[in-house]
Amino acid sequence: MTGAPALTGTHREIQALAREFAEGEIAPHAGDWNRDHHVPVDLVRRMGALGLLGITVPEAYGGAGLDYTALCVVMEEIARADAGVSVAVAVQNGLAQQPILHHGSEAQKAEWLPLLAAGELLGAYALTEPDAGSDAAALRTRAEAEGDGGWRISGAKMWITNGGFADVFVVFARTGAGSRGISAFVTRTGPGLVVGKDIPKLGLHTSSTVELTFDGMRVGPEAMLGAPGEGLRVALATLDGGRITIAAQACGIARAALELAVEYAGQRTAFGGPIARFQGVQFPIADVAARLDAARLLTLHAAALRDAGRPHTVEGAKAKLVASRVAVDAADMCVQVLGGYGYSAEFPAERLYRDAKITEIYEGTSEIQRVVIARGLLGDAARG
Repeated sequence: MTGAPALTGTHREIQALAREFAEGEIAPHAGDWNRDHHVPVDLVRRMGALGLLGITVPEAYGGAGLDYTALCVVMEEIARADAGVSVAVAVQNGLAQQPILHHGSEAQKAEWLPLLAAGELLGAYALTEPDAGSDAAALRTRAEAEGDGGWRISGAKMWITNGGFADVFVVFARTGAGSRGISAFVTRTGPGLVVGKDIPKLGLHTSSTVELTFDGMRVGPEAMLGAPGEGLRVALATLDGGRITIAAQACGIARAALELAVEYAGQRTAFGGPIARFQGVQFPIADVAARLDAARLLTLHAAALRDAGRPHTVEGAKAKLVASRVAVDAADMCVQVLGGYGYSAEFPAERLYRDAKITEIYEGTSEIQRVVIARGLLGDAARG
């Protein structure tokens, strides 16, 4: 991994495993899957047998027992082959598992983590709503207490990744007033949960994104993650880690675009030789290469802080802000280098161009990342 801090032997082993799987099982089919809007759920489940769906889950719960750095190197390899598939990997390893791993009871960990790590169950994270995206504290979905300690959940969620095929949902619902009146729950699909059709998207055509409707869905008292009212804290802590994995995804997209542009520039001839001899081609490629290494370093630095148990909120925001911009610019550069072929669906450049944009939006928009970074620097003065 060019420009990255030294990785351990274990990191390199799982990186090689992910690369082999991505190059052999994902990349050859990515073009067809994206054209057909096919979500390869069976392939995602198969990753569980390779240890790619429970990377940070301790071995005691059936996972690989590795760290966030390992998750990042896996994410980059999968995203390099297909960004949509990498989203499913990110959600499974991050948004679906981390709330349970860090905030669940021992019983919840024992019940859910082994099945999620093995790919026997696939998970989703239900936080965003039609009117509550960046402002997560404004969510309206409600969980009404019942006499036996259970809850009935009613409301709507939007833009739920993996939602079309998930078996398990981490759901955030209002159990009281204000930001401290939000609680987290983990539950299987069941009566009262209506999964909408996949939402048409600009990119990520191999990823499932749906709207959910909760129509009085009943969950037992054992479904609550953490204490009542701790849901927003759980959600934000989970997103801190999710931003790092999306930064790694962005690095994978940027790397795929860079490699394609380099290969094409060396083969395409014009005016008596390869176009790689022109500075108008060389300089954009060089700029992306340098910025990609910087983005990867930021990403691995944030992952290392998380692995060490140190604060990483601002560092994760920096990594996602920089990496997502590099992904967008790298894809744009790739389309430009390939010219008409870059605009053609017969080459992956246009797919990379469409897939890259979402990295500046989900897991917190670039504007939100700037807010996080600024508040880290300026403290209360930045809050107005």
